[in-house]
Amino acid sequence: MLYNYKSFLWQKKDESFYRDLHLNPKLQIGPRCVANTLATITNKSVADFEEKINTQDPASWSIALEKYGMKLAYCPTDVRKMKYYISELLLLDDLFTISYYSPRNPEMIFKDPSENGWICGSHIVVLHRNKIYDSATGLICLAENHDSMNSYIKRIFRVIPLSHSRGL
Repeated sequence: MLYNYKSFLWQKKDESFYRDLHLNPKLQIGPRCVANTLATITNKSVADFEEKINTQDPASWSIALEKYGMKLAYCPTDVRKMKYYISELLLLDDLFTISYYSPRNPEMIFKDPSENGWICGSHIVVLHRNKIYDSATGLICLAENHDSMNSYIKRIFRVIPLSHSRGL
């Protein structure tokens, strides 16, 4: 094939790392969804991450996870809505972070950024197997029932062991 219309999120479909992980969701206070997500994945406190990360730099998130034997691996995505990725994520049946745009007006996503670089708000959640852990609400729900299904994806990362050959 000379041209590919899409790629898979992860090439090795039978690879799993964190299916048996027990997560304790954290309710976020203020705009701290990234720190909350990392705290949920590691079962540590939000304070363990707040001063160590840049919320707009996933490489800093991955570096912060190294202390816990984990890192992030990029999953190839584009500006599709979450509902177009969820079935593949559920088949992979492991641990992911999913960031999606959350603008007041969806057309903002496609506009040029402001003079300081801002486009619009976004949010990040944890997907573990078939459940989404959402720090904005503190709730756990089946992935297909989460209100992000019609949101445009910003990033998807798989959480992998530090020793894995892939990763940030």
